[in-house]
Amino acid sequence: MNLSKEILLPPAQRAKGRVFVSAHAPSRLGRLRQEGAYRYLFPARPDGSLEAVLLNTAGGIAAGDTFAITAKAEDGAILTLTTQAAERVYGRTKHPGSTEVATQRTDLTVRANATLFWLPQETILFDRTALRRRLNVRVAETAHFLMVEPLVFGRQASGEQINTIQFNDRITITCDETPIYLDGISLTVNMNGQLARTAIGNGAKAMANLVFYAPEAAQMLEKVRPLLPDSAGASLLDENLLVARFLAQDSYILRKSLVPILQYLTHQKLPKSWRL
Repeated sequence: MNLSKEILLPPAQRAKGRVFVSAHAPSRLGRLRQEGAYRYLFPARPDGSLEAVLLNTAGGIAAGDTFAITAKAEDGAILTLTTQAAERVYGRTKHPGSTEVATQRTDLTVRANATLFWLPQETILFDRTALRRRLNVRVAETAHFLMVEPLVFGRQASGEQINTIQFNDRITITCDETPIYLDGISLTVNMNGQLARTAIGNGAKAMANLVFYAPEAAQMLEKVRPLLPDSAGASLLDENLLVARFLAQDSYILRKSLVPILQYLTHQKLPKSWRL
């Protein structure tokens, strides 16, 4: 037997998940479709509004996995989307030939006079993460839309160091087919060194991006600013578009900064999973 031949390993199993949910006015479930590792739970809320809690039965995201979310708030509907827990993005195998990348795509539509809150909990990036993420949002001129996407770099309690990752993230928001918000981030090598730089992260290990689109966004800004920590800032990109960015030393401090603002912008209707 020739022991010099390379041992061929079987291909690794890859997770796939896809969900579609729609809400009809005032807070009634319209259509629901779920496949693979993604599932929605619908907890009862005291105010009777519709809340969908996303569960990833795969236990996280690994290189090669494919996930997709589609949600629609039809005319006059109110829909809140969140996650059961923080999403973990595991590191790619150390095999030198490994080039697989996980993909996660989210498409949201908010019709006239509808409200949609996109409030996933933290995404935790492990060392050697390989993830391509896309968020596409279409809002009507009279719609209300709030999103937050918190990122955490590693598990600090475990002393994890983030050196090399491949994280490519893009957000596109359009109003009646006109782009109103375009954002992107690409993270690669020497993450610890980059985050330690004063002009970039100043030692932060967590960050978040918050966008609020509503006719009353300008009035909300003066209420939001006093709630911000020193390492965050908020401004108006348009009279209907409020944007805030946060840096924090860890996920706990980040959440303490986010919760009061999310409570205010959701009119005290923040999902229970955020308050546990």
